[in-house]
Amino acid sequence: MLAAAQRLRRSADFAAAIRGGRRAGRGTLVVHLLIEEPVQASTARAGFVVSKAVGNAVIRNKVRRRLRHLVRTRLDGLPGGSTLVVRALPPAAEASFATLAADLDGALAAARRPRRPR
Repeated sequence: MLAAAQRLRRSADFAAAIRGGRRAGRGTLVVHLLIEEPVQASTARAGFVVSKAVGNAVIRNKVRRRLRHLVRTRLDGLPGGSTLVVRALPPAAEASFATLAADLDGALAAARRPRRPR
């Protein structure tokens, strides 16, 4: 479980990360990462979106628990004040824990990579 200070609760926080953050997707999930000015006092926060397209309530809760466990260890590596939203895609229902971890690591790395000029 994430600490209360590390959880996103308000829909405005989710919307800000989705609209203003960098997006990177992999086979089982999509990551929205909003890195704001570094704030020493605050920690990175995370939220999860697992829709009914993923499966029934049991499957959705299992996917959410797995993602929460994976993100908990990776939040310390994000700059203070960052907002992370992880959206599960339907293939996440059948994905193994290792697949979810690999997709999360790849998506986070892609979202943190600096943008190339066009």
